[in-house]
Amino acid sequence: MMRNMAGMMKKVQEMQGQLETMQTNLNAMEFTAIVGGGAVSATVTGDGKLAKLKLRQDTIELNDSEMLEDMICLATNQAHQKASEEKSRMIKDITGGLPLPPGMNLPF
Repeated sequence: MMRNMAGMMKKVQEMQGQLETMQTNLNAMEFTAIVGGGAVSATVTGDGKLAKLKLRQDTIELNDSEMLEDMICLATNQAHQKASEEKSRMIKDITGGLPLPPGMNLPF
């Protein structure tokens, strides 16, 4: 029984190392969403930081700040969703679909 426990602990430590590497890799990735037919583009990093925001000139000239604000929020939220989906996919690859043990939560 102790041998099984030691083996399990080793696997958990290996998984934790893989998850830390995954988080580092994810943080370096960028996820972009484009809305309004290209009017607004938002890019976030894997750790949730807004890296780029592009507004097409004709969108700025519309003078409809409420619509522009909505498109910025939509693009940013969609980019965050892409990052979250990639994180879930990467975690599933490491854990084989099992939930993370308590205390192994990752930021973002």
